[in-house]
Amino acid sequence: MVLTGAEIVIRCLQEEKVEYVFGYPGGSVLFIYDELFKQDKVRHVLVRHEQGAVHAADGYARSTEKVGVALVTSGPGVTNAVTGIATAYMDSIPMVIISGQVPTAYIGQDAFQEVDTVGITRPCVKHNFLVKDIRELASTIKKAFYLAKSGRPGPVLVDIPKDVSAMKCEFAYPKAVSMRSYNPVIKGHQGQIKKAVQLLLEAKRPMIYTGGGVILSDAAEKLTKLVRQLGFPVTNTLMGLGGYPATDRHFVGMLGMHGTYEANMAMQHCDVLLAVGARFDDRVIGNPANFAEVPRKIIHIDIDPSSISKRVKVDVPIVGDLPEVLDDISKLLAAGGDRPEEKAVKAWWKQIDEWRGKDCLKYDRKSKIIKPQYVIEKLYEVTKGEAFVTSDVGQHQMWAAQYYKFDKPRRWMNSGGLGTMGFGLPAAMGVQLAHPGAPVACVTGEGSIQMCIQELSTCKQYRLPVKIILLNNGFLGMVRQWQQLFHGNRYAESYVDALPDFVRLSESYGHVGMRVEKPGDVEGALKEAFKRKDDLVFLDFAIDPTENVYPMVQGGKGLTEMILSEEL
Repeated sequence: MVLTGAEIVIRCLQEEKVEYVFGYPGGSVLFIYDELFKQDKVRHVLVRHEQGAVHAADGYARSTEKVGVALVTSGPGVTNAVTGIATAYMDSIPMVIISGQVPTAYIGQDAFQEVDTVGITRPCVKHNFLVKDIRELASTIKKAFYLAKSGRPGPVLVDIPKDVSAMKCEFAYPKAVSMRSYNPVIKGHQGQIKKAVQLLLEAKRPMIYTGGGVILSDAAEKLTKLVRQLGFPVTNTLMGLGGYPATDRHFVGMLGMHGTYEANMAMQHCDVLLAVGARFDDRVIGNPANFAEVPRKIIHIDIDPSSISKRVKVDVPIVGDLPEVLDDISKLLAAGGDRPEEKAVKAWWKQIDEWRGKDCLKYDRKSKIIKPQYVIEKLYEVTKGEAFVTSDVGQHQMWAAQYYKFDKPRRWMNSGGLGTMGFGLPAAMGVQLAHPGAPVACVTGEGSIQMCIQELSTCKQYRLPVKIILLNNGFLGMVRQWQQLFHGNRYAESYVDALPDFVRLSESYGHVGMRVEKPGDVEGALKEAFKRKDDLVFLDFAIDPTENVYPMVQGGKGLTEMILSEEL
């Protein structure tokens, strides 16, 4: 079968059973768009900015077990997409980005809309390809999908010159991929697993610390089984929320910069730490020197060997796929019939419950101004904890993470590693398309929402009934909080002056807008919004502009050096 390069691209997407491609057309991808138009198996979603395309593909991927796909043109098209690509890279999200490029003869000639896409994206992709030979196009796309979803997932970019998309060659899609230099380890080393089990059985102050790897590898079920088998406390990172049921007693809350008092204290004072699919990043453990002050044995399970002992020295490294390794640990525990030292673990739980008694997430529930925490709590109640929640970045992101109890994986989508404002709305579009009919909420701030607010147009075109929960405090909230606490109340450029009327703005796009100014109206507004199953509803909540996120660990400080609300 002889096909053009553009036809090959579409056939490859069909072979990979791609449902949606998020993109924006331009000169160098017009042949590909023409072929998209001629078929109906792969649906295209026209965004209003290339950053939105990649974020939407990202949200689609995070909320499913599938690879997100974005399509952008050369030059400014691909440079606009770089923020979304870097966001996906930092959070290890499986994605394939197809970009157009100027004709091969023009590469390096400063042609119209030419950039060095491979060079620009190299630091923020798992891998990238420039396809100069049409005969390599199908095998390259096959490799891209394989690389994106295997091992530690990540975004893979395929750059296709315009003339390659017009050339013809015989088409055959490879059934499998074999790459000699890339063979992720799946099974964990049995000797290391036995050492880990022995340490877990001997632990007197055990702690299980889990990250986004649990979500990405679909290991939540195996993790839950192991935690209940051991009876140990467990904490999730921001990226790992939903990896263990938040309503379960063993869960001590999120840890880190804005984690709970009990999670941070338990993390710091444990004697055996089991790290599962997490990377000990700076927002989680604070200052590594402070973290190392308390001696503990660390078991670290990860599919990426480069993540192990990267920031913290590990005693028992285990490289492998999380479901496989967790299952092996569970089976070994069950076969031996041994139990952890119950008396010691019981005393440890007593200490943790004392830390819990601080109630570090309490806030003023009698306030006459809407408290953001209250909005999130009511969002949780109204949606019965079943919503898919996306967020932008800032205070609202932390309040959503702290007060919405995620019991299931792939229900919480946020930019963790890169911290990308503008992520929330386009990500929610991808989630809504992946889960039609499901409740999808985008928790955002008045600064973040304006980064990609043009995607309200996309939501209108494709009738995406996302519910936007805007926690509007009139400030770049997290910036203001840091300026208050650490910069002498000098609010340099953190006040967002000249805000639009969000209700009228959303209505101008053809959506429903609501302004909520009283605590007593919060629950009713949320109920009304979620009753409107076919409408995008933009809820503008006027929240307390002075409210801060607590607990808080200042950058460079240790986990136990938390600032609590009652201390101020």
